[in-house]
Amino acid sequence: MNCIDGGVAAPIGFTTNGVLSGIKAGRTRPDTALIFSEKPCAAAGVFTKNKVQAECVKLSRRHVAGGSAQAVIVNSGNANACTGEQGAQAALRMAQSAASQLHLQEGDVLVCSTGVIGQQLPVEKIEAKMADLVAGLSKEGHQLAREAIMTTDTRYKEAALETTIGGRTVRLGTMAKGSGMIHINMGTMLGFITTDCAISSAMLDKALRESVEGTYNCVSVDGDTSTNDTLLILANGMAGNQVIDSEGPDYDAFLSALNQLNTIMAKRIAADGEGAEHLVECRVDGAASVEDARILAKSVISSNLVKAAFFGKDANWGRILCAMGYSGGSFTPEKASVSFASVAGRIQVFKEGVPLDFDEELARRILSEDETCIEVELQDGNCFGTAWGCDLTYEYVKINGDYRT
Repeated sequence: MNCIDGGVAAPIGFTTNGVLSGIKAGRTRPDTALIFSEKPCAAAGVFTKNKVQAECVKLSRRHVAGGSAQAVIVNSGNANACTGEQGAQAALRMAQSAASQLHLQEGDVLVCSTGVIGQQLPVEKIEAKMADLVAGLSKEGHQLAREAIMTTDTRYKEAALETTIGGRTVRLGTMAKGSGMIHINMGTMLGFITTDCAISSAMLDKALRESVEGTYNCVSVDGDTSTNDTLLILANGMAGNQVIDSEGPDYDAFLSALNQLNTIMAKRIAADGEGAEHLVECRVDGAASVEDARILAKSVISSNLVKAAFFGKDANWGRILCAMGYSGGSFTPEKASVSFASVAGRIQVFKEGVPLDFDEELARRILSEDETCIEVELQDGNCFGTAWGCDLTYEYVKINGDYRT
């Protein structure tokens, strides 16, 4: 597999654009994005597990249920959540407006929003810019689209790669936003994946759900699961490979590429957590099951005490064992070992249930790097799991103390 440029516009047949609709006062960069495929696509999606769901989530659930779509319209600056019937109509109007300009049916358009909860979406501003948004669709438009979906993100997040499936070159592209309100149940994150791979909607849905469990659902910034979390994937089949309609080598190759792409994005979201200074990865090896390994890793990176220790560059391994202990995952504490690693080196601090004397200054240098890994070694099996998070800083509180105002 090779990484390539182009984000969601990298696969054959996809174009994108972003414009400023003026949804939120004071914003100067684009706030409305459009992804379009020249051919109808197999489609799948996963959504927030929060019982309070934005109107765009409800609409897109219905539209993607049929397994097909051809466009995605996205706005930032307003979540269109907890907005009642007026909000439902606004989400529908977004789909209808895009469909009209693209000469599609409204059911072919998926809708996403992100931003402040509990304010009515000024959908008329989006409608007024829809013609410009469609007219500007291009392969270069991903540069505007990736900015249009950002809220408190400090940097855009996109990636693309190409691989070979069935003797054909297949491309996958993605963009996402997410910085705060991020947790392991699809936590505010929006993600969009495009591919020119030929794959049935059933297998696309299977691949997405399988991939999410070990990537996006292994990320936590602050423990909050949003009302709007959505990850969508569109596959237009224009690569010309034989349609993947069952498990086998071609499906495995597609899933491998999807996992690589989603892992890249999961790490970028964690690294850009609100106020974060460090990406924290937890790798658990030697667990009795993959599920146990992931449960343990997720608990560690979700712990506010662990996150605060990383902000202070404090090798407080006791907090790691504590988080593992209440996680619900199965492991034998007396056989557990813990190390810290980064580009500055590696240091073991706990071995087979016993604390070790270690060089505190070396540990501090290791924890001072932008990316740090907690390595947990168990002796309960041969399964592995990884989760990603970040440190908890003063800046996180400042950002969220007056987010609405």
